Amino acid sequence: MTAARWIATAGAPLRGELDVPGDKSVSHRAIMLASLADGISRITGFLEGEDARATEAIFRRLGVSIETPAVGARVVHGVGIDGLRAADGPLDCGNAGTGMRLLAGLLAGQAFDSELVGDASLSKRPMRRVTEPLARMGARIDTGEGGVPPLRVHGKQRLTGVEYENALASAQVKSALLLAGLYAEGQTVVHEPRPTRDYTERMLAAFGWPIEFSPGLARLSGGHRLRATDVHVPADFSSAAFFLVAASIVPGSDLLLRRVGMNPRRTGLLHVLRLMGADIEASNAGEQGGEPVADLRVRHAPLHGIDVPEVHVPDMIDEFPALFVAAACADGPTRVTGAAELRVKESDRIAVMATGLRTLGIAIDEAPDGATIPGNAGAGAVFGRGEVESHGDHRIAMAFAVAAQRAVGEVAICDTANVATSFPGFVSLARGAGFGLLGD
Repeated sequence: MTAARWIATAGAPLRGELDVPGDKSVSHRAIMLASLADGISRITGFLEGEDARATEAIFRRLGVSIETPAVGARVVHGVGIDGLRAADGPLDCGNAGTGMRLLAGLLAGQAFDSELVGDASLSKRPMRRVTEPLARMGARIDTGEGGVPPLRVHGKQRLTGVEYENALASAQVKSALLLAGLYAEGQTVVHEPRPTRDYTERMLAAFGWPIEFSPGLARLSGGHRLRATDVHVPADFSSAAFFLVAASIVPGSDLLLRRVGMNPRRTGLLHVLRLMGADIEASNAGEQGGEPVADLRVRHAPLHGIDVPEVHVPDMIDEFPALFVAAACADGPTRVTGAAELRVKESDRIAVMATGLRTLGIAIDEAPDGATIPGNAGAGAVFGRGEVESHGDHRIAMAFAVAAQRAVGEVAICDTANVATSFPGFVSLARGAGFGLLGD
């Protein structure tokens, strides 16, 4: 993938109705479980981003037939819980950390060896947080030096269920253990210090696997079967987040985002923005793909700085780049603590956001597990002009595109190609809503 560059400037008030792409987390899991199910599953709303497509391509190479009858649609011919077959070489996860970590658990129970590789960004991300607890179940997974990819997963291992106290509030670690637990003897139980996203639990239940779960706890046993089912993927809350923040900070904005996923373990940013004074109204609530959904109407409102409650941090870990931009536009400082996980995402999101915000004139104060962002309320420009680096992090790039809507001049955003991993079509959708934004 070649690097790309955006030029962003203050645009018009954001207006209209938007459909953001399907949820990436749900898309990953839908492909995985549909592949392991007995029968044919139909997926609609599938995210046509590079991360989800990487997972789809991996299962094709593992012997699963997957049809694409239309954009956002997949027909998956499941091979059954023991029906995967060895690939003829390394399995490329691209930039998908979720895909790699979940696959580590799923492939640990297979009768064949596998190798998981990724792009330059993913190849720097920590994997021992997954491989070490999986080893307690009997898995054998070798990592690169320092515990990073590639992952070499040894097959033909006897897995045994464990009761695991997860020191990290990580849905990826939990999910890897649960997927390994499908192949383990006995019961697999995961306890968490704080509740995390329950996409895997909900989808396992939708595919008919007996599972018990509640906030902070998940429990299942091996030896069952998955039944094919149809999955309707809701719009991705993390993608909607950039428009929630943009419409909140750009005067005159009034924007409707349709059928957004409202999983309670995903919507921490919504609660925090409301605490800051944002005007966001949910309506037309329902369920889609086993997940709660709603339409979100957001109108410009003056924001004020807050101390972000740590209880919301695990439920908004992907939305902090957007929050930092909102905080810079608020009246008074916003303090973030308990977010050390940001240091090991696609980039060190605290450091990269801090560097970019300083370039644009915001005197952010970094901490090991967060930051303090001084507010700069008012109707005029908040950010200066300049060139910022996203370091290949899709969420950093989109956050600075939002910041530019309150900038005094042009903001050049470098290394934006990876936005295609989670939000294909972001530039065109944003421009249609009123953003000043040019780029590939």
